[in-house]
Amino acid sequence: MQFSLTLSILLHALLLFEFASESRARDIAKTSPEETLNPQLNIFFTPKDLKIGKIMPLFFALKDPSTSPHLLSREEANLIPFSSSNLTYLLNFFSFSKDSPQAKAMEDTFFHCEISAMNGESKFCATSLESMLDFVQQILGFHTKLGVYTTEFLKKSPVTLQNYTILQKPKEILEPKLVACHTLPYPYAVFYCHMQKGENKLFKISLLGENGDRIEAAAICHMDTKEWNHDHVAFRVLKVLPGSSPVCHYFPVDNLVWVPSLSM
Repeated sequence: MQFSLTLSILLHALLLFEFASESRARDIAKTSPEETLNPQLNIFFTPKDLKIGKIMPLFFALKDPSTSPHLLSREEANLIPFSSSNLTYLLNFFSFSKDSPQAKAMEDTFFHCEISAMNGESKFCATSLESMLDFVQQILGFHTKLGVYTTEFLKKSPVTLQNYTILQKPKEILEPKLVACHTLPYPYAVFYCHMQKGENKLFKISLLGENGDRIEAAAICHMDTKEWNHDHVAFRVLKVLPGSSPVCHYFPVDNLVWVPSLSM
């Protein structure tokens, strides 16, 4: 069992190179105002953009599920410590040097998982499917049937950043409580799951890319941002201040949005 687990994890660890290649909707890293924005940050918008015919440059990474790190079972995950205090041990376990991009990615993931939650936020980093479902049910109700929304590629070219046009009136999912789970870079799948109190609006949006791409995208608008970190990257991208405007973003294809199934 231990040998099988270690071999599986090491194989997936080879897929982890630069944390910047991972799309994350919630990134609070500090960068200078003069720094050129990473193209991957083309996921943010405001509610005024939600109209038919709106054109915006968007980044959607190509993901191959067959080569992406997979979720461990709870039994497997419990055999491996998940804490920044064990980083030295983990780098040795995964055969990464302390100065490698993989080490930086793991350190970044621990930062996101261990930083204190924002006011009104409940958060949890899930290292197994079972732990993810435990957290989701804790938020949405243990007897609630669950549904999940994702971003789906109907037709996708190799181009990751291109102009997309909103084809139809965005469909709002009328559900006041939801849990969003974002992938974080790690040798095996880790999801940053969180629920933010306050008004949040979930949408399904039909997009057509200039290269013929078709995407059914999941997106969310956080209507109250006054408690957010002033250094949140969304404020730089949108050129707004905390509390001055709602912040919306598209979900990458490997993110999950959990809702009560009656909302589906």
